[in-house]
Amino acid sequence: MKHLFFPLILFLLTILEGVALELLPSDLVMGNLMIVPHWVFAFLVYLAVFYDKDHTYHSIVYALLFGLLIDVVYTGVLGVYMFSYGLATYIIHGLKKILHGNFYVLVLLGAVGVLLADLFIYLIYTSVGLANMVFEDYTFSRLIPTVLSNLVFILLLYPFTAKRLARWQREQLTGNRTL
Repeated sequence: MKHLFFPLILFLLTILEGVALELLPSDLVMGNLMIVPHWVFAFLVYLAVFYDKDHTYHSIVYALLFGLLIDVVYTGVLGVYMFSYGLATYIIHGLKKILHGNFYVLVLLGAVGVLLADLFIYLIYTSVGLANMVFEDYTFSRLIPTVLSNLVFILLLYPFTAKRLARWQREQLTGNRTL
């Protein structure tokens, strides 16, 4: 039964991403800043840091699946979020092998991961001609506010998920050397 928790949580976060901007004050949303909620990716960072072992890749598989789901539901181009979330999660998974999974590493990897995922999305959209925002404008009006707002979400999620994921990892992945 616990194996269904991750897809259910990720599916719920996918739905909540669509209404996330409605929850923010209108002055913030209608201003010059563009905030993109990457809540699914934030949870994938938690999975990579606290659930996956060095030889398991659950977070990357979920990144590919739910990145594709986000592409289907929210964007008109298939594969952008799937590629961006998958590659950024793979990088985070690799960096986690070097660093010990704790709160400070989670904050660092969360910020780096959201930065990379959003940057990959921008580069793909720019290279195919769907976005024409100058990089400087993108950095100050979208990238920095997106990273900071998603970092707040990562911090808010910490008390509810970190210990639970570590406990589930001990229960489910002990001796399991498969995906």
